[in-house]
Amino acid sequence: MTQDDFRRIALGMKDTNESAHMGHPDFRVNNRIFATLRADKEKRMIGMVILTPDQQQRFMEDAPKAFVPENGAWGRQGCTTVRLETVDEELLGEAMTLAWRNRVEKSAAARPEGKGKSATSRRPAKARQRKA
Repeated sequence: MTQDDFRRIALGMKDTNESAHMGHPDFRVNNRIFATLRADKEKRMIGMVILTPDQQQRFMEDAPKAFVPENGAWGRQGCTTVRLETVDEELLGEAMTLAWRNRVEKSAAARPEGKGKSATSRRPAKARQRKA
């Protein structure tokens, strides 16, 4: 699997666009990151998908050489490294679909009823100044 394969799968998800975050490509739906690409310490390209902790556990059990948690709190929350040299396309597609779906559902939950945009995408109201 190459970074171009990872990118192709990510961009195949509905309403996905590629952007950049901290100097590396990311993939977003409703302006929420669900996957990224970056180089590891050995300068190999790796991917990352944002899963739930339960989803992450399942992928790590099914393919421990392909899926590992990110370091620290991010990993405990479900951010999962994808080793491109060992993952197969079908399994990556499944993980990517879940990551994409998680973000779509999170966006929908944040959207007030009857509103087209999510609550997090609207501009905050101007703060009122307190009179002393």
